[in-house]
Amino acid sequence: MPATCRDDHVQYSSNHMPKAARVLAALKRDGWTETRRRGSHRVLVKDDRQRVWAYHEGVDLGGPAMVRIAKDYGYTLAELRKL
Repeated sequence: MPATCRDDHVQYSSNHMPKAARVLAALKRDGWTETRRRGSHRVLVKDDRQRVWAYHEGVDLGGPAMVRIAKDYGYTLAELRKL
């Protein structure tokens, strides 16, 4: 039986957790642009909003991290997953 993470009524099996690099790429496709980078921290800007992306590219993002990212960037979890 696969291990799962549960938060906000969403389950991710350990084999299906999105990688940070994939989520970052999806944000960029949706109009977020990277304005600065220092180590693993990147500053992303869209319209008048600015956010700091502080995840390592190869890291698996579980449910709690995905919920936090969706909220921070102004998406619902479902919207973020569709990007």
